[in-house]
Amino acid sequence: MTDELWSLTATDIATGIAARRFGAREVAQAALARLEAVNPALNAVVQRMDAAALAAADAVDAAIARGEPAGPLAGVPVTVKVNVDQAGSATTNGLRLQAGLVAEVDSPLVANLKRAGAVIIGRTNTPAFSLRWFTRNSLHGATRNPRDPGLTPGGSSGGAGAAVAAGIGALAHGTDIAGSIRYPAYACGVHGLRPSLGRVAAFNPTGGDRLIGGQLMAVSGPLARSIPDLARGLAALSVQDLRDPWWQDMPLSGPPVVRRIAVCAAPDGMTVAPAVRAAVVAAADRLAAAGYEVSEVPTPPWAEAMETQLRLWMAEFHHIGFGVIDREGDPDAAFVAARMRARLAEPSLPALMADLQTRARLVRLWRGFLADWPLVLCPVSGEPPFADHRDVASDADFAAVLAAQLPMIAPPLMGLPGLAVASGPVGVQLLAGPFREDLLLAAGEVLAPDPVTPVFRP
Repeated sequence: MTDELWSLTATDIATGIAARRFGAREVAQAALARLEAVNPALNAVVQRMDAAALAAADAVDAAIARGEPAGPLAGVPVTVKVNVDQAGSATTNGLRLQAGLVAEVDSPLVANLKRAGAVIIGRTNTPAFSLRWFTRNSLHGATRNPRDPGLTPGGSSGGAGAAVAAGIGALAHGTDIAGSIRYPAYACGVHGLRPSLGRVAAFNPTGGDRLIGGQLMAVSGPLARSIPDLARGLAALSVQDLRDPWWQDMPLSGPPVVRRIAVCAAPDGMTVAPAVRAAVVAAADRLAAAGYEVSEVPTPPWAEAMETQLRLWMAEFHHIGFGVIDREGDPDAAFVAARMRARLAEPSLPALMADLQTRARLVRLWRGFLADWPLVLCPVSGEPPFADHRDVASDADFAAVLAAQLPMIAPPLMGLPGLAVASGPVGVQLLAGPFREDLLLAAGEVLAPDPVTPVFRP
């Protein structure tokens, strides 16, 4: 049975190990064998952790043999993105400048994965500075999409998306400030959950506290091949860690709400490809058939939220100095940063105060809207997954990529949770109010009741 274990969902693995149908070491060996077979062609995992994974698996087996309760991810093979601290590993963030930045302690989310019994088999790739919706850097190289090597695997959690789609681990950790969980899930044909601000504790001692844009918008969350796996991963990641001052003690399930979904096939009238629009319409029909009230209604602003988000995000680079991008010398990061810098003026103190004031107004508008319409169905991107590295092909291509990503860039400004669902040839996105990931997951199960089959034959 060992050869089949790598393809199981996290839920099936955890329940099978707890029931002693198979052992955590068997699962780990199968996962490492799958990694060995497919990762050389994909470069999704850039640091293997074979010895540590087998030791963690043995600890799970020993605990179960003693009759101790298994954690929610006991024995589940997972991957962790290289932009978070994991003791003994370099937090590279895809940078040669940080190749020697070895963490001494685990970040909260890594500690929570271990506490839940997860078996970390490797660390996944990201673009330099985690700056793109594509995954290539001068330290670790490029990651390929296991579904189609001509398409982007997404970014910045492109290694995570490619890994889980190819069966390298049942669950993957990703980060998301502008779609970095949702877009790799979309591009690789799996599911990705961006949690609410404050749901999953995060902190990198190697980097210290982030500036205000990152604090308000950046989160960590899971990617998986089944919706129940996302729920299981979220529960494990959401455990308290006081190192994150934004963390809040909120239940994973909220009170009942009216089953009502606002459909927004073209946010703020943006250009949407026919295949993307058709996917949103098909998803709306399926949700209506399941008993949801589904209607196209005007929503609060998207484009204004996107522009404010971009200014707050890029303010970090203005503050630390764009010279760090020059020192890294990564051509992709330099190209993208130059275009973002030309598009967004260096913020002044009055401009920063105005952006934070704008954010407060948009948070109020969106929360009021979501009180009446608890779910929003919309595209992940205005286009199907891009050709790989399209963003650095030309100025026009960069502008087209940025415009298409409006549905992903806007929601983080308000701290909203979002779910990218692989509901067909082209996936869709669901949004909900703060700490209502349960509503996203319930609707996601309607759209994707069966696990995604792992892809890629080396």
